[in-house]
Amino acid sequence: MKRRTLLLAGLGVGGVLAGAWLRPRDLGAPHDAYFQALNRELQRHGPMRPALLIDLDRLDHNIEVVRQFLARSGKQVRLVEKSLPAPELLRYIGERLATRRLMSFHQPFLNEDARRFPEADILLGKPLPVRSAQLFYQTHRGPFEPARQLQWLIDTPARLHQYLALAQGLGTRLRINIELDVGLHRGGVGDQQVLGQLLQLIAANPQHLEFAGFMGYDPFVGMNLPALLGSQDELLAKVLALYQGHVDFTRQHFAALWHDQLTLNTAGSPSYQAHAQETLSNEVAIGTGLLKPSHYDLPSLAAHVPAVYIATPVLKRTGALRIPALDEKSQLLSWWDVNRRETLFIYGGNWQADLLSPAGLQLSGLYGRSSNQELLNGSPAVGLEVDDQVFLRPTQSESVLLQFGDLLAVRGGRIVERWPVYTS
Repeated sequence: MKRRTLLLAGLGVGGVLAGAWLRPRDLGAPHDAYFQALNRELQRHGPMRPALLIDLDRLDHNIEVVRQFLARSGKQVRLVEKSLPAPELLRYIGERLATRRLMSFHQPFLNEDARRFPEADILLGKPLPVRSAQLFYQTHRGPFEPARQLQWLIDTPARLHQYLALAQGLGTRLRINIELDVGLHRGGVGDQQVLGQLLQLIAANPQHLEFAGFMGYDPFVGMNLPALLGSQDELLAKVLALYQGHVDFTRQHFAALWHDQLTLNTAGSPSYQAHAQETLSNEVAIGTGLLKPSHYDLPSLAAHVPAVYIATPVLKRTGALRIPALDEKSQLLSWWDVNRRETLFIYGGNWQADLLSPAGLQLSGLYGRSSNQELLNGSPAVGLEVDDQVFLRPTQSESVLLQFGDLLAVRGGRIVERWPVYTS
């Protein structure tokens, strides 16, 4: 008896079997009508491999929420390309929000943006090594005019000196947007001495450098931070005070650089709604919030709905969970836990995503993760057969959306578009 108890403890069930009333309840349930319709559509017309779905009906809802914010606030919106990394997805959203403003984070994508969106105004979302900027100019072709339509993000005097040398070598002028640290503490200008050095260098080289504005990213304003760190209003007030200080310094000491067409960018998906009333900034950046993966289940985005899913087919259905080396002894696990009585191996796996539908599926910590054929357990109530789809909800959009080939845009449960993603 002692030997059996030790074995059960090793399987993670310990002495729980002593009381059958302590067995886990059945968590399983079949797909609801929404996912059942997608399941049928993917079986008939899908690729039968892991796929990334964009629900256009739900995306339209989120676009409308943003549009109403823009109407209330009088601000412009800049679409974050890394979070929406498919040209046709960006075009779809941009047309509905009447914006040509993009934020780019990666040199190959930047070149693609300039080629596909020759009318765009593009702001870099992070400071790139000067070699990346050089490669952009070496490979750029087409009517997009960087000297008029592109803003390079700069964070330090050392980097600005590098970009000045690049502009001199190219015989061109670079538009310079200065990254401000407004509380995120991920780099950027945090004091007026450094800001003065940057603005002085720009003012001294008007043939090669042009001041284009500021970017102050403040996602923490909309995050679920502990109350002792401050309310959303208190955090926003600190952000705006820092931002205003840099604006005032520039207007006072470098008045010749200031004009009404400067880009005063702020916010991010978690915090954009907090900026509805302030009049300091003139644009907000939004990306992931338009798709709302699970890490964006925030009070600040309560009006948004999830619009992105991973779908992947079941490859194998093998019955009760069996662990290598334990073999038939594994039956003790499925006897104790009804949620281990079905074992499914899916196509792919190990994504940054949460299992969503059917309800009650779970990973096996005993079996381990796999990016090839992930093992999932559930009860018979999940009702899945081979070739049925399992649906997951990504935790984020950037990076994840690039892993599945063409995005499948669905409307009313039907695939209506296939959108290639960025490459390189």
